[in-house]
Amino acid sequence: MKKLLIANRGEIAVRIARTAAEMGIATVAVYAEDDAASLHTRKADAAVGLKGSGPAAYLDGAQILAVAKAAGADAIHPGYGFLSENAAFARACAEARVTFVGPTPETLDLFGDKGQARALAARCGVPILPGTDGTTTLDQAKAFLAGLGTGGAVMVKAVSGGGGRGMRPARSVEELEQAFERCASEALAAFGDGALYVEQFLPKARHIEVQILGDGSTVSHLWDRECSLQRQRQKVVEIAPASTLPMAIREQLFEAAVALGRAAHYRSLGTVEFLVEVGESPRLVFIEANPRLQVEHTVTEEVLGLDLVRLQIEVARGAIAWPTST
Repeated sequence: MKKLLIANRGEIAVRIARTAAEMGIATVAVYAEDDAASLHTRKADAAVGLKGSGPAAYLDGAQILAVAKAAGADAIHPGYGFLSENAAFARACAEARVTFVGPTPETLDLFGDKGQARALAARCGVPILPGTDGTTTLDQAKAFLAGLGTGGAVMVKAVSGGGGRGMRPARSVEELEQAFERCASEALAAFGDGALYVEQFLPKARHIEVQILGDGSTVSHLWDRECSLQRQRQKVVEIAPASTLPMAIREQLFEAAVALGRAAHYRSLGTVEFLVEVGESPRLVFIEANPRLQVEHTVTEEVLGLDLVRLQIEVARGAIAWPTST
């Protein structure tokens, strides 16, 4: 890897440029028409303008790949958001012989579909919540809610995407009807896919995520983070490692995350997310996996003293130096 195009903007683009410079890798920044004065354009070795403004410019995979080829870049780092979980873009990079710094297209397809991810967890013996399989109609969701009995509740979720968008709880048929309409609209706007499914809602659960790193054959965990403090399903504070989490539960989380990674032949960084039901007999359930660099990666870096972006790039270029602090 000699020249890396950073297909993102803002803080994460600056972050990637810094690590690449430390590794002796030349960088190319891209910027939308309304981002010409942004800091990230001055942190890379070169900067190329994109046609278009706003997020649409950074989602134009064909244009970004063309810029990479023209600039002589042999790799593209998508950061997080935008094209980071786009399997079609990862395939286009492979076809153009440009390294995509992230998981394989097959892995992106797998974890980009929550139904497939739940099915993988079930095959691995990792607990999942009762829920519908794949795209679910409103009538099917109503039937599932009714099956939970008095006091039952569901969480409506988008089949694609993540980040708390297209997700709402419902405790009654009326709430379910409203949630379904809102979630479908949010998911379509955010991910281009309005498909939904439902899971049983756990009102008293902690949200714990496990950072994993894989090279396609070996998968390791890099401990955990807690993101239970949220507003409207959006994370507010991350804590690493999760405080007061029983070690027995923590070890189960690690084992489950690594098992999923191995089953998927995981390559690159990823985050596996769980709910841990609190109480005298705590239990864990898998909810989703994010096949990309997380916004919260810096929390893990501060605790473990690792550069996760460096590790991600090392995996992409086939020269991983495995950390020993796990």
